[in-house]
Formats: sequence, structure tokens, C-alpha cells
Amino acid sequence: MITKSQIKLKRGFDVLLALILIPIIIIPLIVFLIIAALETKQSGLFKQNRVGQHGKIFKIFKIRTLKKGKHKLGQLDSYAASFGKFLRKYKLDELPQLFNVLFGDMSFVGPRPDVIGFADELVGENRIILKVKPGVTGPATIKYKDEEVILALQDDPENYNRTIIWVDKVEINKKYVKNWSFYLDLKYILQSIF
Repeated sequence: MITKSQIKLKRGFDVLLALILIPIIIIPLIVFLIIAALETKQSGLFKQNRVGQHGKIFKIFKIRTLKKGKHKLGQLDSYAASFGKFLRKYKLDELPQLFNVLFGDMSFVGPRPDVIGFADELVGENRIILKVKPGVTGPATIKYKDEEVILALQDDPENYNRTIIWVDKVEINKKYVKNWSFYLDLKYILQSIF
């Protein structure tokens, strides 16, 4: 299981990598935020409450990709603006999370941060997931990279997400925390890029 010294190593790596990447992506990020604002007629920066390490609530940052309106799980891509669809396809809408990593709310690798009503309701051994910072990517994120497509095929996407996908993600993320290594984090980062 991940130790305090390993958590410090993980945090040091996160800060270093964020400091290297932010200057590289800052100009494209600003351009993407402006395009997103023009296209969605809202702020280009999307902020939402998510459950973080130890159950602490934080604001996750993304580039706004969806038009105004009520959005249904499993149909999110249909609400996306045209440039938003491009950003979502290549996960570029996640770029602002480099700042979440730098600020200490997230790690590059870990369980994906969920909206309230999932991770905050974990009990027993499952709460081990909350021991680490949530990640921009991770084993469950990689397995469910096409989650929207899977949910779109379901009669009841909300129920399928809660009873099938979420349950599987919990098991994957428990295994990740119990078997953490620096090598595994590097592996998941490379898998996410390539």
C-alpha cells in the first residue's frame, strides 16, 4: 500500500512535471479558452465541484465544451459545440487540470475525481481510494476512455454508470492504491498519451 514517503515522491513528481508543462501549453490553452467562450457563449473555463483526497471538495478546471442546457449522461457529446467535440475527442479539455495538479488538488495519476454522490459515499475498505489525490489519468480512466460511447448504448445510462461502471472503477482504483509504484504512474501517463 502507498506510504507517506511514496505520497511525497508522487507529489514532487507532480509539481515538477506541471512546472515543465504549463509554460508549454499556456498559449494554446488561452486560445482554446477564447474559442470555447465564443462558441458556447459562456466562460471558456468550466469549474465543477469534485471529491478529492480524504473526501475534500475542490473545484476541477476544464475547458468548457458543452452548450447551455440540461445535459444527460450518455448524450454529452451531442451537446458539445463543434470545437468542443474536437477537444473532447483528444481530451484537450482536460488541460486546465495541470493547474489542479500544481495547486495540490490532483495528481497526474490516480482515481478520477467524481462529482458528489460517488467517492464521498464510499465505505469500509473502498475508502482507501480517498487516500491518494485524484488523477488526470489512471487505470480506470484508461479502461473507460470511451465511457460516453458505452453509456450512450444503455437504456438507462445513469443506472448503468452507478451499478456497473462505478463498481468496476472502485475495484480498479483500490488495486491501483494498494499496488502503487512510481513505475506504474509513468506507465499510465505514457498509455494516456500514446
